[in-house]
Amino acid sequence: MIKEEGIIAGRNPVLEALKSGIEINKIIISDNEKQGIMKEIIGRAREKGIPVEMANKKKLDSITELNHQGVVAMSSPVKYMNIDDIFDYANKRGEDPLLVVLDGIQDPANLGSIIRTSEVLGAHGVIIPMHRSAGITAAVSRISAGAVYHQRIARVANISQAIKEMKERGLWVAACDMNGEIYYGKDLTGPIALVIGGEGKGVSRLVRENCDYVISIPMYGKIGSLNANVAAAIVMSEVVRQRCMKNGRISDSRRL
Repeated sequence: MIKEEGIIAGRNPVLEALKSGIEINKIIISDNEKQGIMKEIIGRAREKGIPVEMANKKKLDSITELNHQGVVAMSSPVKYMNIDDIFDYANKRGEDPLLVVLDGIQDPANLGSIIRTSEVLGAHGVIIPMHRSAGITAAVSRISAGAVYHQRIARVANISQAIKEMKERGLWVAACDMNGEIYYGKDLTGPIALVIGGEGKGVSRLVRENCDYVISIPMYGKIGSLNANVAAAIVMSEVVRQRCMKNGRISDSRRL
């Protein structure tokens, strides 16, 4: 069995891990991959004094079952933070906190995609439960394109208790679920935590009851729900849009 913990596979994940400053013990690169982004990876690794080993594809395949794209890094496992770290980060930036709370996301693909989106859209952190949820693995790192090394991710024992703590700190907590108010009709500009439910089940009853209100995405087609990471992206984008409109800041970011 291949041990995936501490393994970063793929070009963008390895590059983002190098940029983030996490501890990397060694990078292994395919013999025939020395141009483009690989050249940048090798250059950054040498600047940091990280050993770079050249190897054939067979050896890389023996290290990970993931699509490694010719490069693998050996690192320490991702370090989880706590909620205080997330609030501190928002305070340092002088911004109202924007947190994403994941209530039972079990698909690593969804978790990686949500973390990537949250990092790109400027959310200050992601909160996941310790149990009945996907954790940060090599696969999640790969899917997040390395965003797990930049985003602040806290793992808590009890999501409902974490929500109570966030409310005491002044956040509005919005459950993204069915039968709520249309999301773009709500004022989402203040300190806020968005709760995204798990695949197929949505936000659990107890967690939903602890939220301040429920927001929903209108559905006009025949399919009655969206993938969790798509729903999260839509609502996070609306928070960013409303904040930018309120603050008159629509040009201080890179654009796709």
